[in-house]
Amino acid sequence: TGTIAKRFASIRVENTEENRRVYRDMLFGTPGMSEFVSGVILYEETLGQKSAAGEPFPRLLERLGTVPGIKVDKGTVALPGAGPGELITAGLDGLPERLAAYKALGARFAKWRAVISIAPGQPTRACLQANAHALARYAGICQAAGVVPIVEPEVLMDGDHTLERCAAVTDEALHAVFDALHEQGVVLEHMLLKPNMVLSGTTCPRQAGVAEVASATLRVFRRVVPAAVPGIVFLSGGQSDELATAHLNAINALGPSPWVFSFSYGRALQAPALKAWAGKPAQVKAGQVAFLHRARLNSAAARGTYSASQERVAG
Repeated sequence: TGTIAKRFASIRVENTEENRRVYRDMLFGTPGMSEFVSGVILYEETLGQKSAAGEPFPRLLERLGTVPGIKVDKGTVALPGAGPGELITAGLDGLPERLAAYKALGARFAKWRAVISIAPGQPTRACLQANAHALARYAGICQAAGVVPIVEPEVLMDGDHTLERCAAVTDEALHAVFDALHEQGVVLEHMLLKPNMVLSGTTCPRQAGVAEVASATLRVFRRVVPAAVPGIVFLSGGQSDELATAHLNAINALGPSPWVFSFSYGRALQAPALKAWAGKPAQVKAGQVAFLHRARLNSAAARGTYSASQERVAG
């Protein structure tokens, strides 16, 4: 709710439950969406909402060929004993019971996000270990419930760190996560990884190029991500729409790898639709056209067939 409040504020739309429902209805009702979007991560509120025609959103998505999932973490809180500003994700208490309820409503997979920041002396080992353990426990609980876990350790873009520093921290974070997954007995073949790409910090004087990002990202994964993991679905993490697509395409263009590389984008997939819709009923179609176009481009990037010239074909 906090995230969508920021998105609505950018287009001056009041953040009410009905406006949130209308926005989601616009996205989910986009003709052809399921050709490019295989799954949707719902919020707890969304899981119980219905389309304008009265159909529950999970049932609507399933009927259209898109798998409904659910965000199960409860957000981040300060991590005692770690560095200043370091966070831990809450939500393990009562998770088995919540998962049973979510599954009954139609959710088939889940998502849990851990947040790792880069700063002088950070991330601390305490932060990496605590978040890795929470991610692994969440994943184990999901698999016991028959729900596929998406494991999301996000190394944030915020800061002036270099590409090389991001690579080192991402390597360390993923190493801790897969060590914890092993300790918790998580079946790697039955999960997805949702990581950050290896990027220069947002305020770093030198921003790495697309090819550098792709090469550095793949190098880290080859070192620490087991081949048993079937898919890696990237978060966009604050990247622009076009850059997130270009980076995904460049990673896939590097050739065969043990994993399927795809996208699990929030803002980088929805921003054009949000702007085109602007909360106006008469512009729902325009919002859907913008959403489908962005989804189509990211789908092409997941196959390594995207080119910047396709950006101009919107509509």
